[in-house]
Amino acid sequence: MRQPRRTMLSTALSLVAGFALLVAPAGPAGAASPYERGPDPSQSSIEARRGPFAVSSTSVSDLSTPGFGSATINYPTSTSQGTYGVVAISPGYTASESTIAWLGPRLASQGFVVITFNTQSRLDQPGARGDQLLAALDYVVRSSSATVRQRVDPNRLAVIGHSMGGGGTLEAAKDRPSLKATVGLTPWNLDKTWPEIRTPSLVIGAENDSVAPVSSHSIPFYGSIPSSTAKAYLELNNASHFAPNSENTTIAANTISWLKLYVDEDVRYRQFICPGPRPSTTGEVSDYRNTCAS
Repeated sequence: MRQPRRTMLSTALSLVAGFALLVAPAGPAGAASPYERGPDPSQSSIEARRGPFAVSSTSVSDLSTPGFGSATINYPTSTSQGTYGVVAISPGYTASESTIAWLGPRLASQGFVVITFNTQSRLDQPGARGDQLLAALDYVVRSSSATVRQRVDPNRLAVIGHSMGGGGTLEAAKDRPSLKATVGLTPWNLDKTWPEIRTPSLVIGAENDSVAPVSSHSIPFYGSIPSSTAKAYLELNNASHFAPNSENTTIAANTISWLKLYVDEDVRYRQFICPGPRPSTTGEVSDYRNTCAS
């Protein structure tokens, strides 16, 4: 009887070992992010005016938005792939939501819940805009309609802003280090140094910006963020301060890639950031820097 007993024991151990291999977590190199949304990306997919997700939208009145003005929320119609990260977008000094509204559906169609809003005053400074970016995120997570909230992952939040709104993204990241990503579009701020920033930050400047010259705004902002923080600086060739106020493929493609990599932890998009766009005097990008090697 001993021989069958040993055979049964050997078989049982083999089954246990096989089961352990099945349930063991995949190693980092082969692991896909649980937040991946959408098909494998390509250069054409990140440049497209609309991504793979159908989008719905809802308007929010000023009376319903504590801490910021009236707003529009764009979100993927489908719930089949789970929840989505949330992105808040602020306009610049004296500007209205309409100047950055084009980014709402474009980002939402790539798999994000996006709120674009009017500020409480068009004269609000970067600090106030940073507060309003955070208030807009909190509204989406806690107080938006049930239809929106069921699509939201409250732990994956990001901010984008133009001009003083771009300066506000740095203020927001300083105040809330748990943010997953920031994107500053031709940002403006009197504070030039940001050693506190731990949030992955993309700074997009414009070569011919006379309102927030890159030499005294975007480049110092980028340079002052610690090298231990994931960061990139992209400069739009021959562009003005107001380049983000209309549809811009370079801004959209790089913003999508940044959000996908750091909000969705989707390494499929790293290819578009590292090494990133090639600067050229005749192309769309005149300068590009990042911390990919660090």
